[in-house]
Amino acid sequence: MDSIKYNKLITLALEWNEKINITAIRDRDEFLKKNILDSLEIAGFPEMERANTVMDLGTGGGYPGLPLAIHYPDKQFVLVDSVQKKLKIIDDICKKLEISNVKTVHGRAEDLGKTPGIRDSCDLVVSRAVAAMPTLAEWALPFVKPGGFFAAYKTEDAYDEIAAANKAIESLGGKLRSINTSVSRDSGHVIVLVEKLVETPAEFPRKAGEAKKNPII
Repeated sequence: MDSIKYNKLITLALEWNEKINITAIRDRDEFLKKNILDSLEIAGFPEMERANTVMDLGTGGGYPGLPLAIHYPDKQFVLVDSVQKKLKIIDDICKKLEISNVKTVHGRAEDLGKTPGIRDSCDLVVSRAVAAMPTLAEWALPFVKPGGFFAAYKTEDAYDEIAAANKAIESLGGKLRSINTSVSRDSGHVIVLVEKLVETPAEFPRKAGEAKKNPII
């Protein structure tokens, strides 16, 4: 692990947080645990190791995307968020840390998921603490190439939510492959892995707000 770069990342993120409130975390050790180490829980998974292009959907302040981009300098990362000011912070941090394998994209998943060139473009999509699993599947799976994976960081008490997503996942061309609990002892998360088997039907994602208001269940 590049401890020097991660320490600089923490410093820059906390400095920015004094100007623009991005996270409630103010303590360096807590930031390391909850934003850096937690983001890296997927490191070493075969699905992560094989991926060349990785999207972090709803990246917020850059997590899990930034720590993963530092850990995997030979992979390309696309960090997506609907809030422009968060992406400007990420761009500034990447410039100062000389992180060259990150591209930020501003927009809503419902719009970007219909856009040629970004739809069906990623080997892996990761997302942390963005939405309930049925909604998140509709937002994420359109970006995944058939044969690729979607990985959701979920809390340990999310099993009912995950079970409720089966219909959505199958309707979107995916299949639930595993719920990885080995990481939960340290992070409080499980990582849900969904494989994209076939292209997502063209009507998905639906218009803005629909997936949250009327999830596929």
